[in-house]
Amino acid sequence: MSPQTFVFIGRSGCGKGTQVELLQKYIQEKDSSGEIFYLETGQRFRDFIAQDGYTNKFAKEIQKEGGLQPAFLAIWMWSHILVDDFKGTEHLFVDGTPRKLGEAIIFTEALTFYGRKPKIIYLNVSRKWSEERLLGRGRVDDTSLETIKKRLDWFDTDVAPAVDYLRTNPNVEFFDINGERTIEDIHTDIIGQIKI
Repeated sequence: MSPQTFVFIGRSGCGKGTQVELLQKYIQEKDSSGEIFYLETGQRFRDFIAQDGYTNKFAKEIQKEGGLQPAFLAIWMWSHILVDDFKGTEHLFVDGTPRKLGEAIIFTEALTFYGRKPKIIYLNVSRKWSEERLLGRGRVDDTSLETIKKRLDWFDTDVAPAVDYLRTNPNVEFFDINGERTIEDIHTDIIGQIKI
């Protein structure tokens, strides 16, 4: 199997990480000798924010206010990971990137540079569904309804334009997946649509 690229995008709490894991398992079963390269920026941002540097201080303030980190910082984070660690022979899985229109443009440019035509898997859930899910899971960055609402606001103002750009971009394959179903149903739908 030739190396595949999957980009998971959707509102906070939509189950991107879970679906990434399931699809990774599926790909490994189909291509037992293939390697997986998992590019996930959420945990890296949390680790970055926990440090004490000058830039980290500003990122920590944005995180405390429930804001969206600036695109330059996200681009710096994932571009360094790709440049330093990506060999190009792996199946590439991306979770949580891109999150702004400018970042989406640069991200698709980077994937084109690497000769990849990504499959964008948009886990489409309503704002209300996402809010209930985030409150229920109780993660550290889901501590209050106010913080959650801010995160969902920036999805609407910042991430949605990136999704619209990807939806119409000829350099990607875009799959709009109903994310308000069981984990198993969503996984089955993804497998059925990507046709690998």
